[in-house]
Amino acid sequence: MNYNLLKDFANNNRKNPTEAESVLWDCLKKNALGKPFRRQYIIGDYIADFFCLPSKLVVEIDGGYHQLPDQIVDDAIRTEWLIKQGYRVVRFTNEEVICDIETVLHTIKENL
Repeated sequence: MNYNLLKDFANNNRKNPTEAESVLWDCLKKNALGKPFRRQYIIGDYIADFFCLPSKLVVEIDGGYHQLPDQIVDDAIRTEWLIKQGYRVVRFTNEEVICDIETVLHTIKENL
């Protein structure tokens, strides 16, 4: 049952991306970095903003609410779980993606 809720939420997120998600997706889709990425991909009980299966790389884009104390704790728990499952996680803020996409893409390439 949890998967169906996550699937609906992921589909809604794909249809209504944030500005930063749209900017980054335009740079990642169609194997633009030499590896395939998926967006709003379900991993366990979580939805990764972007995911590269061959590299086991999760890319997260954090909006302002990620600075709230409870969300910081939730993000840390999520990241720890993903790492224990063998994934690597890189996080960027909305501002980094929108204002400095080249640095973001360079960091992603380094982690692929």
